[in-house]
Amino acid sequence: MKIHSVTLEISGNTAMWTRPDTGDCPVSYPAPTYSAVKGIFESILWGPTVQIIPAKVEICTPVQYHNYQTNYGGPLRKTGVIASGGGFQLLATVLIDVCYRLYAEVVPIPKSQKNRVPETARQWDSKTTSPSHAYQDIFNRRLHLGQCFTVPFLGWKEFGPSYFGPFRERTSIQGDINTVMPSMLREVFSEGYASQCVFTYDQNVAIKNGVLEFPKRGT
Repeated sequence: MKIHSVTLEISGNTAMWTRPDTGDCPVSYPAPTYSAVKGIFESILWGPTVQIIPAKVEICTPVQYHNYQTNYGGPLRKTGVIASGGGFQLLATVLIDVCYRLYAEVVPIPKSQKNRVPETARQWDSKTTSPSHAYQDIFNRRLHLGQCFTVPFLGWKEFGPSYFGPFRERTSIQGDINTVMPSMLREVFSEGYASQCVFTYDQNVAIKNGVLEFPKRGT
């Protein structure tokens, strides 16, 4: 089976790739997670009959942490706080002035998952002999035109990008970044479209010379 690839560059003022183990005052990973990269590609073009498999991230600016404070007004507040109309002050450690080059592969979804996708998607899939090739062509066209399915964001929805699109010539890898993350969140919905919530993790994920390569798993 031929594997088709997609790439993009994204940058912004602030990013948050939340480490689940940091609790009420979340801290960001130094690079986006597997699921975050997947979500960014799918924000440009979402196709339920193909699988986006993130391959690697190139970090193109120094890793800079910054204290961030905001007032949370969502449904996870205590019942009494919601009733009074009060908020919850959220403290976080985020990244600033970020830029990444993202790489992913596109393959058809397993046959076992096709019964979960919408009927319209199955009809579209039946009209092409290579849905991953079709996805690649449409994705690249949309990326060059600046079009998207939903606006991509850098971890948290309030952290929008200052740029997303094809690679820029002036962008280069920050080659002095080397670290190992003992445990890194991989996916929350690991079985694809309309699947149950199941948290999965990768162990000993390394960033070498500014490049994070995601461990390969069976698809």
